[in-house]
Amino acid sequence: MTLFGHPLPALFLYFLLYSFLGWMMETCYCSVLQRRLVPRGFLYGPICPIYGAGVLIMVLFFTPLKGNLLVFYVVAVVVMSAWEYFVGWLLEVTTHMKYWDYSNHPFNLKGRICLWVALVWGGLSYLVIFWIHPPIQQLYHRIPPWLVTTLCVTLLAVLLADTLLTLRHLALISKLVRGVSAAVQQLQLALGRTELPDLLAGQTAKLRDRYGEQVASIQASYRQQIARLEQQSRRFRKRYANMRAAGHYIVRSEDIRAAAERAKEEFVRRKQSMKQNLAQRRQHRKQ
Repeated sequence: MTLFGHPLPALFLYFLLYSFLGWMMETCYCSVLQRRLVPRGFLYGPICPIYGAGVLIMVLFFTPLKGNLLVFYVVAVVVMSAWEYFVGWLLEVTTHMKYWDYSNHPFNLKGRICLWVALVWGGLSYLVIFWIHPPIQQLYHRIPPWLVTTLCVTLLAVLLADTLLTLRHLALISKLVRGVSAAVQQLQLALGRTELPDLLAGQTAKLRDRYGEQVASIQASYRQQIARLEQQSRRFRKRYANMRAAGHYIVRSEDIRAAAERAKEEFVRRKQSMKQNLAQRRQHRKQ
């Protein structure tokens, strides 16, 4: 059986070979950047299927364009970028994880593709079609048919086993991530509904009980502060009463602690101001 004039066993071996070469290229690149060994790919084995499938696209569809280099390059850039975007989107949807992110690079699209990588795809397509694949294709034709069949059967069994184990592992991770995210949102929402309004109300009560009737000179300022705290407390109660964990608004524990710290600082400042006023009054009385 053939596909666009290429035998299926040959395409399968090309796929595995270029997947391995892509894995080697990415692993070396990332390891040099991070100064440690960083195995790439989402399979257990040393292959990156995105490169194997990408080279098959080049071999099957770009080869007829070898006569016009400009058209060849433009088509390679567009098609391979679209392929990378599709694979990135598919992995994010199915595994809820991002395997690469170009968000920090200029002219990126949702972090899945960017301009400089798209241009590199065009250059790699040229290298593969004009320089790398021709000798590999000649080498394939020298392999005996029985060895081709043996290699295809053996490698296909290994690839299927690797894929099944990887999918099982990814499914468990995805389930765990969803469970942890839901639990965190529920916890944050519960903290927002209970602790923050109670904390604000408690600080309000403390201010009212301790300083409500002691110093008439700051009574107006004190009442404004109490009114502002009570308004904030009512706003939080009203907002959190209608929120659900699946909503896009998330109450963070940092926000709760920050609000509590601000209330505490205001309380300490008021206390110090009261002490200073009382000390000044005592001095005036002594004089």
